[in-house]
Amino acid sequence: MQNGFNLIFLFPGYFYFFQKNKKIFDRTNLISIFGLNKLVTMSLAGQNLKYLRKLRGWTQEEFAAKLRIKRSLIGAYEEERADPRLEVLETISQIFKVTLDELLLQDMSVVTGSSYLAKRRQMKMMNADRNVIHFVPVKAAAGYLAGYADSEFIDELNTFTLPMLSGGSYRAFEIIGDSMMPTPSGSVIVGEKIENMDSVKNNATYIVVSKSEGIVYKRVVKNNKNKNKLTLVSDNPSFQPYQVQTADVLEMWQAQAVINKVTQHQRWDVDSLVNLVSNLQDQVSSLKKKMN
Repeated sequence: MQNGFNLIFLFPGYFYFFQKNKKIFDRTNLISIFGLNKLVTMSLAGQNLKYLRKLRGWTQEEFAAKLRIKRSLIGAYEEERADPRLEVLETISQIFKVTLDELLLQDMSVVTGSSYLAKRRQMKMMNADRNVIHFVPVKAAAGYLAGYADSEFIDELNTFTLPMLSGGSYRAFEIIGDSMMPTPSGSVIVGEKIENMDSVKNNATYIVVSKSEGIVYKRVVKNNKNKNKLTLVSDNPSFQPYQVQTADVLEMWQAQAVINKVTQHQRWDVDSLVNLVSNLQDQVSSLKKKMN
């Protein structure tokens, strides 16, 4: 051991060193003296990292970006398959305004006294009876298809609330593309969960999550003669309608709100609106003929 210090024993959370039987340093002093890059046996670090991350509403990927490390490392830390390096722990302590002792030795999910944690808990309690909306960005779409029924995956998503919504189960999806213009690309569609396919309303807009098409935002037209298929129609007449098998549909969320930036709103003149309505009417008439 450097500087003449020798390790005599350790147990969870602490190293004990001595020099000529004169002085014993605990882990905190050892860090400041030697600037060690790695700490061993941190039984509470992983669960505290996960707890603090979820209080901020960050995904593992977002947390990793803030710490400038790989996302896989966050998972390893939280599952206690690896120990965070000292520089990572110091960054976390700065972000959350907690000490290394708190981070390593205390169960922060039950410890009181931290102003930051107290405020976060208060906010969570205030929102406990409100509808929490999990947000699925485009970058998480592929993962959502695999983890839509996994509570752990859903818990990783960021959340928000909207005061105008009450009751029901809601989720928000980011959409990309021009197929639903005038709803612009990059909009966030907030949908209410459809529990029964029979409750799907004809020609209403839905987020449809299916094995074959992934996550899409479309108008849904039901086929009265063939209940095994749904026709998905774009508001932009440049895109042709297509069908999906109801057996392939994993989830449906009826659109309740559209969120987008002010600069994204597209201005439509009267002629454009008339042409849009005319094209939609032609599409509906064509669909009716096919179904009949």
